This record gives sequence, structure tokens and C-alpha cells, in this order.
Amino acid sequence: MELNQIYAPVQADLLKVRDKIQSISRIDNDWLAAQLSYLVKETGKALRPALTLLSGKSFKYNLAYLLPMSVSVELMHTATLVHDDAIDNASTRRGQATINSIWGDEIAILMGDYLFAKAGEFVSDTQTPRVIKLFSQTLGIISSGEIGQFRGAFYLDRNREHYFRRIYSKTASLFSLSTQSGAILSKAPEESVAVMKEYGDNLGIAFQIVDDILDFTSTEEIMGKPVGSDLTQGTLTLPAILLAERYPADNPVQRMFETRDNKYVAQAIDMVRNLDIINECYKTASGYCQQACRNLGLLPDTPGRQALYDLAEFVVEREL
Repeated sequence: MELNQIYAPVQADLLKVRDKIQSISRIDNDWLAAQLSYLVKETGKALRPALTLLSGKSFKYNLAYLLPMSVSVELMHTATLVHDDAIDNASTRRGQATINSIWGDEIAILMGDYLFAKAGEFVSDTQTPRVIKLFSQTLGIISSGEIGQFRGAFYLDRNREHYFRRIYSKTASLFSLSTQSGAILSKAPEESVAVMKEYGDNLGIAFQIVDDILDFTSTEEIMGKPVGSDLTQGTLTLPAILLAERYPADNPVQRMFETRDNKYVAQAIDMVRNLDIINECYKTASGYCQQACRNLGLLPDTPGRQALYDLAEFVVEREL
């Protein structure tokens, strides 16, 4: 199923989210406006704002609060990408040049900070202290995950436990913010808020596992960035961990991390593709999606709830 079909219950409101995001570039500062326009012209899959809206669809859906929250989570996501690219010295993202490759790392960091500030401004419009606090806590979790990834680069002693903890911090925590806030702002009962937290936590982990799989199996044309970029940055993802587990004495991941020689990246990619490691990773991702959906049946039977089921299926089957 395509995303536009899954998003059908909230598609019109997602257009409002996009328009609101793009409106932040309409400011009386031509230079900053140009940079902001470049950043927000493409919103990607809009998964996080869609999750916020869909999480509210089974309850008292109030766009006056859900719209600024949806804008906030997407701006936070964009800000993390801008910072990620600067830290990783990445040159492309979503098929276009990164901010840091055009204007430099310093401007990229400041642009990310600006987006975080705007995200905070929008979340304050929800007038809901619980959600505002959750926003701040999530930003702290994401930042700690980034620090852990940076400090752990090129370390071979990172196991599955480290991996899942890191991807929760970097990715799943923002999914969880999206689903919890959508439910809270729609006056969902506490039991339903807990269901939405479980859904966001597990869906986010599954999403990142598939992202990490695609870093080995996709192409630069489809991904909009070089394949194998995680290994190049010294980041151990699930496919690389499984490869190292199968060949603990000698493997291209180990050699790449020890020598920083990118010639071993192609070898690692080839081995992962041909050793049934990809299937094992997909099984793990599917398990997290099943966990995400485990208690969705406790929510009211609405098109929004069905969309959440469909989105979990999409996360595992996607090619981008």
C-alpha cells in the first residue's frame, strides 16, 4: 500500500502541516529565508506528523493543537538531520546537497539550532505542559543518543544491546513523541496513551532497522546518499553486527574499523547481501512491528487505527 493511501484519513491536514512548515522561511531576512526555504522545500515521507495526526484520529481530534504539534515534530526531525550531516560531513541528503556541504558546518549547526527553536515555539502553541515537557525530554534523549554514537564510532565492542538502545534514542524516541502527543492532545484515556507509546517505541525501532538494512541493499540513486555510509562513519548497525558475530576472528567490518580503509565497505556489503543476514534483520524488524500493533485493537475502531496497522506493514516493506 502506498503512503498516500495510508495517510488518507489525515491527508488534507498533512497539507496544512507542509504549508505551515514552509511558512517559516517567509521572514524579513533574505539570506536566512533562502536557507530555510532550501531546508523545508522537501518534507520526505512526513511520517512523524502523520503519526501525530493519526494517533489523534481515534479520539477527540482537535487540529488547533494537533497541527502545531505535527509541525513541531517534523521540524525537530529536520533539525536532527541537519546536525547529523554536519557531524558526519555528509554531502547529500534526500538526493540534494546538504546544508553543511553548501554553507559549512558552522552554519549547519546554527541552522539546526534555529529549527529546534522553531519546533519549541510550535509545541508551546499546544498549551499542554505534559506535551511540552515530553518534547524537551525527547530532545534530551535524541541528543544523548547522538553523543553515544559519536563517542562509539569505530568501536567494535558495540553489541545488539548497544545498538537497540542507540536507535531508540536516535529514532524511536521521536516516533514515540509523535504518537503519545497525538493521543494526549486528543484527550485519549491513559490506557490508550500507553498503547500509542508502545506503538511509537516499537515502530521507530523497526523503521531504523529497515533504514540500516537499506544502507546495505539499496542504491545511491534510490537512497539519495551513498550506500554503506554507516560503516564509512564508523557506525555499527544490525547487519554489520550480525556479520561480525558470524565471523568474529576476521571480517571486513573489523578490518575497515581498524584501518579506516573504505575498500572494506564494499566487501562487507557483498557479504551481508549473500549470507542471509538481510532476512534475519527483516525478521527482527517484523517482530518489532508486531509488538507495535499488539494492543492497537484496544483503540476505537476507526480509519485512523487501520492506518496505523497499515503503516506498520509499510515500514517493513518500503524500499526507501
